Amino acid sequence: MSLLLVAASALLASAGLIWLRLRFAEVGLDQPGHRSLHSRPTPHGGGIGVVLAAVAVGVWAGAPPVWLVGAGMLALLSLIDDWRHLPFWLRLLVHLAVSAVVVFLHPAASTLASLVVLVLIAWSINAYNFMDGSDGLAGSMAVVGFGAYAIGFAFANDAVLSALSAALAGGAAGFLIFNWHPARIFMGDVGSVPLGFLASGLGWYGYWAGVWPGWFPLLVFAPFLLDASVTLLKRLLRRERVWEAHRDHYYQRMVRLGESHAAVCVRWLRLMLVGGAWAVTLMLVGRTGWGWGVTLAWTGLLLLMGHRVDVRWNNKNK
Repeated sequence: MSLLLVAASALLASAGLIWLRLRFAEVGLDQPGHRSLHSRPTPHGGGIGVVLAAVAVGVWAGAPPVWLVGAGMLALLSLIDDWRHLPFWLRLLVHLAVSAVVVFLHPAASTLASLVVLVLIAWSINAYNFMDGSDGLAGSMAVVGFGAYAIGFAFANDAVLSALSAALAGGAAGFLIFNWHPARIFMGDVGSVPLGFLASGLGWYGYWAGVWPGWFPLLVFAPFLLDASVTLLKRLLRRERVWEAHRDHYYQRMVRLGESHAAVCVRWLRLMLVGGAWAVTLMLVGRTGWGWGVTLAWTGLLLLMGHRVDVRWNNKNK
């Protein structure tokens, strides 16, 4: 019940902040373009409500500064980028620096393993940002993913990070009120970048602290991680500039194939709920030994679904 109250409070705070942002909707419009899916100018910056609500709860609960300061720094940098378009190298440098602090405080078993974790956290920061391109998608993932984290931390009696995760899920739900199709506001980098940091950083910390096995965050966020990672790999093989905006993600192709934003989001939400439910259930019933097998099977099924989208896309563009 306390987690539900935290989530509900964050929902109301986030929704209130976003409502205030919409009072100035004509300022900071995201213009349609050939690399976007929306067809009309739409204000961005809705992620401000999610981040501020979560940070406020984190301060109240006494969350470690690494999460609050890290998320705050990334939100501030991304807010500037949303308005001024900072160079890619500067953004990447800050992403790596914030990730390095997490790994320094919670190191892996070896220097090489720590470097791998650092790169994975930095990649997840950008992966979450890449997946914020369709109405309701990034917000839905945050509700499900951080909701699963809240249960996992609560199961391990970590009340502080459980409250922070619940606030992130609740804040994202407040954002969804305005972002569900047709979206009245977009999340923007100010929301997606800190969410990616917290999804990967808290995921690693949970493993490092023995809260959950390594498969838990991978299973929870599998749809997002696979879409972003497979798309990046395909673009690298085509020797494209991977840091530039594009419309080649699977969720983007589904929309471009004629499915509505709402239909695509619902389909993705179902996948997120299945993965999150599996992860939480295996934890609660004590079947963690099954986790890697379930994660691999789920990964294979998601890759098969992605292949079907590729087939439809190739048939359309013959």
